[in-house]
Amino acid sequence: MAIESGSSETDVVVVGAGLAGLVATAELADAGKRVILLEQEPEASFGGQAWWSFGGLFLIDSPEQRRLRVHDSLELARQDWFGTAGFDRTEDHWPRRWAEAYLQFAAGEKRAWLKEQGVGFFPVVGWAERGGYTATGPGNSVPRFHIVWGTGPGIVEPFARRVRAAVDAGLVELRFRHRVSELLLSGGAVTGVRGAVLEPSGVARGEASSRTEVAPFEIAAQAVVVTAGGIGGNHELVRRNWPARLGPAPQRLLSGVPAHVDGAMLQATEAAGASVVNADRMWHYTEGIRNHSPVWAEHGIRILPGPSSMWLDAAGNRLPVPLFPGFDTLGTLAHIGQTGYEHTWFVATHKIVEKEFALSGSEQNPDLTGKDIRLLATRVTAGIAAPVRAFLDRGEDFVVAPTLPELVAGMNRITGGTPALELAAIEREIVARDREIEHPFTKDLQITAIRGARNYLGDKLIRVAPPHRLLDPEAGPLIAVRLNIITRKTLGGLETDLSGRVLRPGGEVFPGLYAAGEVAGFGGGGMHGYRSLEGTFLGGCLFSGRVAGRSLADLV
Repeated sequence: MAIESGSSETDVVVVGAGLAGLVATAELADAGKRVILLEQEPEASFGGQAWWSFGGLFLIDSPEQRRLRVHDSLELARQDWFGTAGFDRTEDHWPRRWAEAYLQFAAGEKRAWLKEQGVGFFPVVGWAERGGYTATGPGNSVPRFHIVWGTGPGIVEPFARRVRAAVDAGLVELRFRHRVSELLLSGGAVTGVRGAVLEPSGVARGEASSRTEVAPFEIAAQAVVVTAGGIGGNHELVRRNWPARLGPAPQRLLSGVPAHVDGAMLQATEAAGASVVNADRMWHYTEGIRNHSPVWAEHGIRILPGPSSMWLDAAGNRLPVPLFPGFDTLGTLAHIGQTGYEHTWFVATHKIVEKEFALSGSEQNPDLTGKDIRLLATRVTAGIAAPVRAFLDRGEDFVVAPTLPELVAGMNRITGGTPALELAAIEREIVARDREIEHPFTKDLQITAIRGARNYLGDKLIRVAPPHRLLDPEAGPLIAVRLNIITRKTLGGLETDLSGRVLRPGGEVFPGLYAAGEVAGFGGGGMHGYRSLEGTFLGGCLFSGRVAGRSLADLV
């Protein structure tokens, strides 16, 4: 695609061709508005981070839930959301209102609207962020994680198709390799953008592209929509915003997003006078493993675990209740920050791994991404999935051993014995746990949780292994995985009202400026509060992009 430079004019400029930007652009084009969609990366990265995702969407009282006898309601979801978010700041005024609006959307027209776009869903609903606290505490009371048939590419494609149709109709211009560095202002209102055209790049999706500038550009517009994503690829910025409540900022981080997710546009928008709130709220995972075939620097993949692995800290101590695999991401992150080390361990059996280890990301789930029914059928048969097997064979964080002494020796080899794990202490913990599994009664709440999970048909079919002893030779070999902290989402961001209009510090509307997606904390500057219920990031991009596009369509 030819590179445009110099000066131009349009109705609306959208900055960022990720999911929120595509949705906003499609909605504007449907209303007959002229849009220039700018993206700093090459065309290969069209669709942004959503393309790489597992494609999970949060829905309330869906047909998929009802078929699995999951009884959900708006009231229950609201209880879970607000118990998880923990809103407690004056800056949470708009995030609270966005959260309520999103809940109404997820319980209302969201599924039907997506079905109209051609989006389908895998029939088994996942149960993420299970909580483990009281009814008013954080976590999902019921399974709500609906996987898009086609994963991330499946959710990107309908909106990319609408945008390209608008290009063909002459309403939208796509300009890749355009990096915005400044908002144009006149009379206190945003009137366009300024930046630099970067030299052409043929790198593949997610790979680092050149930052060599070849020409300046300016575009005048009646309004600008910022949809430029978060900060997860910029570890310096992540550490700068790291909150003390999560412990010391980790020095060793894996990246769940490419390097170009750097927060530069968020900073430029703030420099222009926009309000940024809740910058210390972020969502990073504790189950990261280094990719054996990295696409970007420090490329990490997240294990999506079932509940059965024993979770040990770096010194070999079992994590406290209810920090079981898949129960409380941020609670686990905060606990790790108190240990003095930045990694933890899963200890599992072959039987657990083959049933419970899934990997986040479209490229790690070829059956769902490729809509391959035959390959999908292997999820309910014996054997470890091929993407997981590749990590067992090639991943630097994995140890496979027939006996516990050999396993612990392998764990110490991976870390260089920092800290040294003691076989006797780990064996004592595992033997005690195994005694609890041998009768129908237990005081071990993780075992209770495993048994409870298998009461849900979806978990019993494809997600949770039958309870068994970790030292049972029939379930072996033993498998240990070093888990690292992996950056992912920014939960705070540009403060917006319910129309997607960006606000100035103090609450005044910033004329001509809108924001959507992760750069806006998925709505309002942080509609998740401190924690997410999962499946709500893509949905937040869809909803806030739609809101901004439709609001602007009525004005310009």
